[in-house]
Amino acid sequence: MPADVLLSGGLLVDGTGAPARAADVELTGARISAILPPGAGRAARVLDVAGRVVCPGFVDAHSHSDLALLANPQAHSKVRQGVTTEIVGNCGLGVTPAGDPAAIRSAAAFIDLDPSLPWPAGGTAGHLRALEAAGPSLNVATLTGHLPLRASAVGFADRPATPAELDVMREELARSIEEGSLGLSTGLVYAPAAYATEDELVALAEVVARAGGVFAWHLRDYTDALLESVAQAVRVAEATGCATQISHLAAVGRRNWGAVAEALDLIDEAPVHVDVYPYLAGSANLSQLLPGWAHEGGRVKERLAEPGARARVLAGWADRWWDWPDILVNGRPLESGEHALDLVAEHGNAVTMVAFGRREEDLLTVLRHPKTMIGSDGFALDPDGLTGGPAPHPRSYGCYPRLLARYVGEGALTLEEAVRKSTGLPAEVFGLADRGVIEQGAAADVLVLDPATLNDLSTFDHPHQFPSGVELVLVNGVAVVADAAHTGAGPGQVLRALGQIGVSA
Repeated sequence: MPADVLLSGGLLVDGTGAPARAADVELTGARISAILPPGAGRAARVLDVAGRVVCPGFVDAHSHSDLALLANPQAHSKVRQGVTTEIVGNCGLGVTPAGDPAAIRSAAAFIDLDPSLPWPAGGTAGHLRALEAAGPSLNVATLTGHLPLRASAVGFADRPATPAELDVMREELARSIEEGSLGLSTGLVYAPAAYATEDELVALAEVVARAGGVFAWHLRDYTDALLESVAQAVRVAEATGCATQISHLAAVGRRNWGAVAEALDLIDEAPVHVDVYPYLAGSANLSQLLPGWAHEGGRVKERLAEPGARARVLAGWADRWWDWPDILVNGRPLESGEHALDLVAEHGNAVTMVAFGRREEDLLTVLRHPKTMIGSDGFALDPDGLTGGPAPHPRSYGCYPRLLARYVGEGALTLEEAVRKSTGLPAEVFGLADRGVIEQGAAADVLVLDPATLNDLSTFDHPHQFPSGVELVLVNGVAVVADAAHTGAGPGQVLRALGQIGVSA
């Protein structure tokens, strides 16, 4: 019986890092049914992809679409750039468990692009059911966020967890993994995860390690204390044997340039990988720049209204790593620290900034490291919908085309290396066994790219621009992008972790 679809005459880059080769790719249903020499394939529908690159769909190792996919299940900005699987729940900013949904929603406002949506109920199982019911155009998997985990057990107090509270966190984490989470993420700049001790991180990592999951770290500091922060992640990984992912590795601030090379030396012999996006600016909530005490209690707006609080923050910013014009809000540079505090005092954690202060040489150092994979750190956005805010970071639209067009095109990486870092490697690290490669029996998450026209068009001034050159995107064998346009299809699956774990020591 012939296959359903044949991609004929393309250059196959299979996601394993193997050399590109001419091949025919047969697809039957939701699976890749055969890889054959050119001209040998047969199918009911034959697509001539001569002159094109055929590769696995991109596996976005670091996404914040936890809620964006509920508002925009068609995931326009992601599938139009070739992403077929997103791993959400990063930086500790997950949505469950929600002991106090209002407080957690306020703390995680950075990822809450549509406040009219109800907060997902029912723990990880409930969140994954809601994503499934939305009918997403791409596959999605989640990590458990440390922020809601700690907030539900301890609250927003700046203190160590008690043994009883730590037991609650461990039990809730184990339950979340049993319900489908791939592991844990922390964001050690976000209250209340920022108040966690190393003993707490070890205790949680032990739960993840027993489950065979991944612990993703937004480090305590990417500026002056980058090396100390990386060293802490490595210590916890080595103490527990837990597979660890350091998120968006960068050295931020001119005085810290060059530190990424030393940071990468620290991870070489440890069970640690890193992810990165190919831009020289990051994006997060503006309130991240405030010291930890300003977030205590989960009431940053109220804390700034206390007598002397603003003066105390401004005094602490005297030795800051950034210059205010390098911080953009809604595409406009900040004028001063007072300007920044005015915005946070009015909008709390919901204000998003784009922050420059990085060096191209450092980015290249991280990109080239064999333990580096690609994660957009972005969102699934619809420029014409509720998620089409005024000035998102362009990585939500152009991360992967930019990687291939610029960093492969200019010789920083080979095409095979870049594709593996975007597909096979993240699938391997996060245990997505049948994703990220083009081989017989694997899921039919497949891209057809035109290398002559592939380019990211999204910019910091005009971010809501889809890339060129992404001609066909198949998710589980169904076209979600064809002729560079969204088809409206929703064949994505929720990818759950397998197996059961206990929490006994």
